[in-house]
Amino acid sequence: MTGAWLSIIGIGEDGLAGLGKKARNAIDGAEVFVGGKRHLSMLGDDPRTQMTWESPLSRTVTRIKGLRGKQVCVLATGDPMSYGIGVTLAREIGMEHCQIIPHPSAFSLACARLGWPLADIDTVTLHGRPLELLNLHLRPNARLLILGEDGDTPKQVARMLKAGGYGDSRMIVLEHMGGAAEKRHDGVAKTWRRKVRDLNTIALHCIADPGAPRLMRLAGLPDALFQHDGQLTKRDVRAVTLAALSPAPGEILWDVGAGAGSIAIEFLRVEPTSRAIAIERNSERAANIRANGDNLGVHNLQIVEGAAPAALKGLTKPNVIFIGGGGDAKVLQACWRALPPGGRLVANGVSMEAETRLFQFMQRHGGDMIRIAVSHLGAMGDLHAWRAMQPVTQYRGRKS
Repeated sequence: MTGAWLSIIGIGEDGLAGLGKKARNAIDGAEVFVGGKRHLSMLGDDPRTQMTWESPLSRTVTRIKGLRGKQVCVLATGDPMSYGIGVTLAREIGMEHCQIIPHPSAFSLACARLGWPLADIDTVTLHGRPLELLNLHLRPNARLLILGEDGDTPKQVARMLKAGGYGDSRMIVLEHMGGAAEKRHDGVAKTWRRKVRDLNTIALHCIADPGAPRLMRLAGLPDALFQHDGQLTKRDVRAVTLAALSPAPGEILWDVGAGAGSIAIEFLRVEPTSRAIAIERNSERAANIRANGDNLGVHNLQIVEGAAPAALKGLTKPNVIFIGGGGDAKVLQACWRALPPGGRLVANGVSMEAETRLFQFMQRHGGDMIRIAVSHLGAMGDLHAWRAMQPVTQYRGRKS
């Protein structure tokens, strides 16, 4: 590739012998190598400069940037663009300076072993990431491929599945795929006890217990799944609100007056590549948001303790904003100013005062309003009757 001075080479368990001509040419022409000890050891007694990864990783990335003008070769595992170092280096250095030569990823190899279609599988890495991220993907009949952190990861996953109502799920652990040490272990989560070797990939077919909560990614999870003190956007209203917010990949949401964080958390579950900032002034509620985010498997959730509009200063600018409780006039104006052209604002209110503020705001800035009225059937002695929730007025606006 013209202008490329950084080669990022994916290597499998078969080592340098498994590389193609283009990858071998990049290695032969390199002046500096970067990689983990396992990969660098494959070079033998090569006298050329070698660098191992430092912690934090950003230190090594900075050193690589300083090598521009030399031919640098980064040795990585499998496909460098599948939860790998290639993603970071392509972003930080620019693809015009990089050539990336992948090896089959652990996910591709696992699908080849199992006969699973990769396009239909959820892929997850727990390497350097919290186990709770798995909660985003657990749902009946889902099939997952998981990169393990170490040899204990399958046992941790099995305990989590059993505790979450997925104890009957089938687990297959594949060790060191593509090499002489490859091995397969089959079992069921509720009876899994074995420890495996560190380099492993977990294949999981989720089977839910009859009473397991259904953690689907559609908006409107049951209220009981959220830890809260009463400040919670209720399930039916939440589903309508998420539809109005219409999450899209890579967007940033501000959830202002977040309460239990249910809007921010479901926004991230619907669109996991987005980011959400939950602004909440009550420290106990902020703790609930943190716990709810972990329990429901979201990442990219930032929690800011403080009262709007002051707490909004300095935050990453949003694409879309939700305001609970209607917001006062200053909060509404501050949020509107923070939005870029095309940005969306959704605000819910239940009081007459909040409804009036939202109506006045609509008159100045455009948009529309709806009223959400929901009734639930409940017992009335030996009979049944509809019990109405307090109606919610919702404003929806797009900045021109």
